[in-house]
Amino acid sequence: MNRYAIVGFGCAGYQALTALRESDMAAEIHVFSDLGEPPANPMLTTYYAAGRLPYEALFPFGSLEEIGLRYSPILHMEEPVTALDASRRCLICGETTYGPFDGILLATGADPVVPPLGVTVGKRVLCMRTVADARALRSRLESGDIRSVTVIGASMVGIKIVELCQEAGIACTLADMADRIFPLAAFPDVAEEIQRRLVEKGVALRFGSAVSGAEETEASVTTRFAQGEAVESDLLVLCIGTRARTALAREAGLEVGRGIVVSDSMETSVPGIYAAGDCCEGRNIMTGGHQIIGLWANAAYQGQTAGHCMAGDPVLFSGNILHNITHFMGMDFISFGDVNAQGEVHTIGKPTDSRYIKAVVSDGELRCVNMLDSYHISGVVKNYMMNRFTGNHAPLPAALRGLLAREGFTDEFLALFEGRDQA
Repeated sequence: MNRYAIVGFGCAGYQALTALRESDMAAEIHVFSDLGEPPANPMLTTYYAAGRLPYEALFPFGSLEEIGLRYSPILHMEEPVTALDASRRCLICGETTYGPFDGILLATGADPVVPPLGVTVGKRVLCMRTVADARALRSRLESGDIRSVTVIGASMVGIKIVELCQEAGIACTLADMADRIFPLAAFPDVAEEIQRRLVEKGVALRFGSAVSGAEETEASVTTRFAQGEAVESDLLVLCIGTRARTALAREAGLEVGRGIVVSDSMETSVPGIYAAGDCCEGRNIMTGGHQIIGLWANAAYQGQTAGHCMAGDPVLFSGNILHNITHFMGMDFISFGDVNAQGEVHTIGKPTDSRYIKAVVSDGELRCVNMLDSYHISGVVKNYMMNRFTGNHAPLPAALRGLLAREGFTDEFLALFEGRDQA
């Protein structure tokens, strides 16, 4: 009987468990987690904090009991793995050693970035990443004494915190050291229009200045910036970003860059040791290189690939692209690809129009697309772009071409998406 281990029980770890069980019904599968709860979706935490979702909805795969009945794993909950013996394929948890295993998956995820501000995450300083973070934020908002919030991080998570504050009638300041909102996803003119709308809705913006420190009292927290006046508020929420959890891999001698380096089978530099999800660098099909793509669907695909490959059922991860699809405060924003890409610029409309689309094309291929207020067509556009980047150069189906034409796509833009010369 084969024995496998999964370290970390988020989306990637869960999907690896399902794939392992599909490929090896008789295997003994050990799952190790720092936490005592089932896999949660981090992108749902803001919805729970806003009171839009019940607590159970944070766990899309069900309870630990339900997962246990479906897949029969041996669960080691609240049992952190402290070391990996890669040569023997063993895991060390404190004074206990488990293994050897036929394969080990590292699905350790990522931690929120918390800069040294001089304050401690707790009562008036919070992060937003985990279920515990969501519980803490919801509790603070329901206390009734929060009238103002400072959000550090103009990210997809940061804007959702701003949205829930606005809905609750709480004054909000959104700050980032970058010069604009969504700096990794939005073109400057798109970001400028989003910012204009936010200011119209009463959101205060502080961009282009790093946070230099913070001071907390019993009644408030004051955030200081490298330039400009300090901001005093009742609550400070950090949404600065994440950092891959690579310590186990690094200390075990695996190759690590920003994340754990893997092949298209999700195997690391040490045979029999795999990695998947936010802790690793998977293939970016747009660039051909490897990088961390911290998306739920990406973690799922990588976990499935790793699980099958660990069990000797070879499947290759085809890769993914950088993309963001979000709705907030009456706006839709969609981004695909590298916002810093260079090439020919093509647009439909103006940023202030009811719909604005901007694309950068180089060597006949799309490199980046922003769409503002086009949420209901974002899925079909994403799927078609994914097909193109993975080698499927079939023309747009007639129904899809007609849909996009009705949505304002000119023949020039349709030609760009199909990679053909304009007729």
